[in-house]
Parts: sequence; C-alpha cells; structure tokens
Amino acid sequence: MGALTSAAVFGPLPVAAATAAAPGLDDPAKKEIAMQLVSSAENSTLDWKAQYRYIEDIEDGRGYTAGIIGFCSGTGDMLDLVELYSDRRPDNVLAEYLPALRRVNGTDSHDGLDPHFTDAWRRAAQDTAFEQAQNDERDRVYFNPAVRQGQTDGLRVLGQFAYYDAIVMHGDDGDWTSFSNIRRRALQHAKPPAWGGNETAFLNAFLDARVWAMKQEEAHSDTSRVDTAQRVFLRQGNLDLNPPLDWKVYGDSYHIG
Repeated sequence: MGALTSAAVFGPLPVAAATAAAPGLDDPAKKEIAMQLVSSAENSTLDWKAQYRYIEDIEDGRGYTAGIIGFCSGTGDMLDLVELYSDRRPDNVLAEYLPALRRVNGTDSHDGLDPHFTDAWRRAAQDTAFEQAQNDERDRVYFNPAVRQGQTDGLRVLGQFAYYDAIVMHGDDGDWTSFSNIRRRALQHAKPPAWGGNETAFLNAFLDARVWAMKQEEAHSDTSRVDTAQRVFLRQGNLDLNPPLDWKVYGDSYHIG
C-alpha cells in the first residue's frame, strides 16, 4: 500500500547478523497464515484469495486500493503490477489504462481511470495470469524483503510477520513512517536477537514504533491489527505463530485452528 522501492535498504548490520538463521514465514503453511492475518486487517475476511478482484477508493489519499495486498494507484505498486501483467499478457483489459496509471502515480486522482477501470480490474481478476502477477509482485516488493530482513535480524515467524505487515501498510520509500524508519526507531530502544538482544523485547519496541507510525496518519490510526492481533501472539509467547490463533481486528474476531 505504501510508496515503494524495488528492495528495502537498511543500515549496516554486525557480521553475526548476516548468518543468523530463523524459522521462515516463507514456509508454505506459515505463509498461508500470514496471508490470512493480513486479509483480516485489509479486507475483514480470512479468504485472501477472494481479494484478487477487490478494488475501491478507501479515501486514504492513495487513490484506488486493490488486490490481495492493497496495490494503490497513487503509490506506484499498482502501476508496477499492471506493467508486469501487460508484459506477460499484452492484450489484457487493463493495458489501456497504463498511461492513466502513470499520470495519477503519486496522487489520489482517478483521472483517466473512471468510470470503467474498476470493472476492468474485476474482469482481469478472472485471469490466472493476473492472479500470478499479483502473487509475484506481493512477494517481490513486500513479502520477500520483510522475510529476509526478519531472518537477518534473527527473528522467528512472528517477527517476520510483524515486518511484513508493516511494509504492506507503510511501504519502504524512506519516508519517516516507512518500514525502514519504523525499524530504526525500534533499534533506539532494543536490539534484535542477531545483535545479542532479547527477541520479545525487540518486538515490543518494534510494535511500539509501528503504532507510533500508524497514528501519524488518520487513515491508519486504528491500531487494532497490532494491539489485538500481533501483541496478543507476542504476550502468549507464540513467536512461531503456531495455531490455534485467535485475534481481533477492528473489533471483529478471527480464528485459525
């Protein structure tokens, strides 16, 4: 959802961090849990695969928000997605909107997209090639960088997920509320395991920094995806996100058995 870079950029790490190993959120079962957790916050459902066709303007200043990870017309990741899809399937129904997506990038404008772009998006979502493009862009821009940095920091699955959820919402463009700066803010208060720190203490510091970042923007000021979800797992000591999992987002209850 946030403004993007092709890869996260972080400050120097101790040599020991480069070889730190941690259980991977990229394990297929753990990744499925991650998708469900994010979908509960982004779409109020665990059925994340139903979100390939989702699109609306949620009035957060980012234009249209769409797809399984909240690709936005105003932040560049929707443009990157449609470009990838068009490279793979040039005659797709979204290709004609590429000039408009380039024009509105960085704004909340719908200029050149209305009134038919949303219908075209939903038609495209019937194409498995578009689903795969969404999966691939999610992994390239959000999931893989978050997991790599989490593993480098010596974090287990919950910590890797906390990184992933943060980069989904805030992007990593160097803005003061971006993922890298949330992490740097946490480092002022605690060290990650790869730096000799306590994992729980560091994750509490990271979630504190995440809540601070969310409160800087009215559209993200409801912090329940942290307070009644990630912090619940952390208080339980469930650092590997092992089911059963029970949490709440925006007051709604969810369960993974």
